[in-house]
Amino acid sequence: MNTINEIFSTLFSSLDKSLYSLLDKSVFVNEEILSDSFFNTIFQSSFGLPTIANAILIGFVLYYCFRLSFSQFTGNRIEKPYQFLGKVMVISICINFSTFLCEELLKINGLFTDSIRILGKAVTKQDISFNNLITNSIYLSNSPNNFNLFSLEGMLKSFFSIGLISLLFSYSIRYILIKLFVLLSPFALLSLVNSSTIWFFKSWMRTLFSLLFVQVFISLILVLLFSLNTKSSDLFSQISYISTIFILTKANGYIKELIGGISLDINANILNIKNLFR
Repeated sequence: MNTINEIFSTLFSSLDKSLYSLLDKSVFVNEEILSDSFFNTIFQSSFGLPTIANAILIGFVLYYCFRLSFSQFTGNRIEKPYQFLGKVMVISICINFSTFLCEELLKINGLFTDSIRILGKAVTKQDISFNNLITNSIYLSNSPNNFNLFSLEGMLKSFFSIGLISLLFSYSIRYILIKLFVLLSPFALLSLVNSSTIWFFKSWMRTLFSLLFVQVFISLILVLLFSLNTKSSDLFSQISYISTIFILTKANGYIKELIGGISLDINANILNIKNLFR
């Protein structure tokens, strides 16, 4: 039994230390996510995703001209040429500035999140971050030699560590998905040119907004978490503390139920990805 306790104690301690910066980086996303060389290359003006989207846009224009020339024979009502051309010009500009639009959206969301964290710091007198949460947790401050997996404290420590690991995987998926949806932004804006493809933009926008809004919800939960007496030995306080950690793991699910989007549940994610734009 002592060997099992030592194994779990060492495992939890090593995992917890690795979570310090990774959780904050994957959860609190801002415009810096677009500052790497990959995005600078793939969104370049000479040849990149906007250029491909503009080429497809020309295809939409040719398709409109084809429909317009046959509309007088088929009797189908379509947009007037000046309305369509005006829409095409606006969409073309948006496509070429898609990186800027996404960057501003990320910046606004990051500023709103930072405002909540600053307000929370003023109220709780603590830095609202996972780094501070892990560093000052009562479940990580105890000596590994005193760890007992089969005690109540040992089980609570295990639940706490498992919750943090689940958070890391879930919000690492979210981090990657935000980058993916930024890459899709030129084509999402392109879909606005035709009424039969506008559903793609609506689904893209709803899902991206859901992924970004999660960190606002997490900031509010962290403020509540830091308002608890994390150093208290009271059983109810400790259980409330652990319960709040698991609420954080389900934050995306609550947002998905409220405004839609994609699930970050690792088990259900493979099944849900095919229904993303349904």
